[in-house]
Amino acid sequence: MSWSAAILTLYPEMFPGPLGISLIGKALARKIWTLDVRDIREHGIGRHRSVDDTPAGGGPGMVMRADVAIAAIDEVARNGRPIIYLSPRGAPLAQSRVAALAQGPGAIFLCGRFEGLDERAIEARRIEEISLGDFVLAGGEIAAMALIEAVVRLLPGVLGDATSPTDESFASGLLEYPHYTRPQSVEGLAIPDVLSQGNHKEIAKWRRQQAEQLTKARRPDLWALYEKSKR
Repeated sequence: MSWSAAILTLYPEMFPGPLGISLIGKALARKIWTLDVRDIREHGIGRHRSVDDTPAGGGPGMVMRADVAIAAIDEVARNGRPIIYLSPRGAPLAQSRVAALAQGPGAIFLCGRFEGLDERAIEARRIEEISLGDFVLAGGEIAAMALIEAVVRLLPGVLGDATSPTDESFASGLLEYPHYTRPQSVEGLAIPDVLSQGNHKEIAKWRRQQAEQLTKARRPDLWALYEKSKR
């Protein structure tokens, strides 16, 4: 059975977008995963299909209505899939959550706009909030695409080399080691000798050392967790 993504959005024309090209698009065409895009505005209120209103208590911008969001959610068969709302206040996305989603039947993605979503929709439908980072986008569509791509590339048959995901950043708790290819020298910079000597044990050791050095320098938060895991 295919991994199934359902998208609830005010801009269905944005999809499949990048999800329709390269390895992810080929996997979609081969039905390794499926994409179901729904227009939230079909559940809008009144003649103008209104989906938002002014925030209770005052303040700038508009808020997506809970009744509209709930109606859009309830039209989609859950089939054991979590409902995910892409939000800057959500839990930071980690590769472990991506891997867990890849093991499941799929997910339903609610793409917000405006100032946010009425909290009652989140509570009533037990929506999981996920953040891609400490920044704000105009809407959740691009964030949903990023999360879907991260999941789909882990599905069996998507990547050409089945071992690729195990060597990537975060798979071992570390950032990935540096990569090199031909030519041997570029502007006076040579491929490290250890990679050209054919000693696989020494290559593995070098890659681990490089991954540790990069992680320690660039992501002290990950390094602290890695150090703790070794105790």
